[in-house]
Amino acid sequence: MRILFSTLALTTLLLGSLSWASLAQTQPTFKDTSAMHADLIKAFAPTGVLRASLNLGNPVLANRDAQGKPFGISIDLAMQLGKKLGVPVELVVNETAGKSVATLEAGRADVGFFAIDPERGRDIAFTAAYVQIEGYYLVRDSSSIQRNDQVDVATNRVVVGKGSAYDLFLTRHLKHAPLERVASSQVVVSSFLDKGFEVAAGVKQQLEADTKGVTGVRMLAERFMVINQAMGVPKTKGPEAALFLRTFVEEMKAQGVVKDSMTRYDIQGAGVGPAADPKVDPLTAP
Repeated sequence: MRILFSTLALTTLLLGSLSWASLAQTQPTFKDTSAMHADLIKAFAPTGVLRASLNLGNPVLANRDAQGKPFGISIDLAMQLGKKLGVPVELVVNETAGKSVATLEAGRADVGFFAIDPERGRDIAFTAAYVQIEGYYLVRDSSSIQRNDQVDVATNRVVVGKGSAYDLFLTRHLKHAPLERVASSQVVVSSFLDKGFEVAAGVKQQLEADTKGVTGVRMLAERFMVINQAMGVPKTKGPEAALFLRTFVEEMKAQGVVKDSMTRYDIQGAGVGPAADPKVDPLTAP
């Protein structure tokens, strides 16, 4: 699903959730785009449009309004990046993280919003995290599992959303408990309940939303991972593009744009990513 916006249509995109006046208060002051190197703009928008790959499977990052239009932190950042580059923005909408990554890797998008992960990092240059969220385990009230370190047992089947950040993480870290992969994060809880799996894993906010009104289940007390949500660009676009994007994200954090978006969309249980050196690849940072 593709939705095309010109930078002049930013007001229309945010109607109903964001007034132009409130946006103007948070917009950073950018350098004149005419001074930018033409090769850099070409790298980010080879078609003349910045194509941004979105993941609607994570409610912290993006959602749809009553009219079906996407909104959220990642949309705000995509529009800000388009404004900085001086190009229109096309939102390439995906329902899962895995599909969002595949869209970028297939060349159908120029930039995307993903959790930092070494496997994805083979082809994608990441920024530092702009938002940090948490991965939690869900079990039944009757389960004997009380702590995270009790999950990794051969008899505990752990259901995850295929291709999600926590799927990739648990694939590397669980040595005994088998992973049961389902189509998306949105069906993790229903699969856990319907198929009798022993454990469900997911983003805290998604688990909370999907168990609202459900009795007989509980989340374990501690997170099993911090999920660093970042922007990413294909490595084929070159190191200058990666540095530019990392610097952009640091500006958005430092100038309060990310925090303002989180407040605007009432994002709970997540935090703005810490400041980072844009010259450092987050996958190699200590």
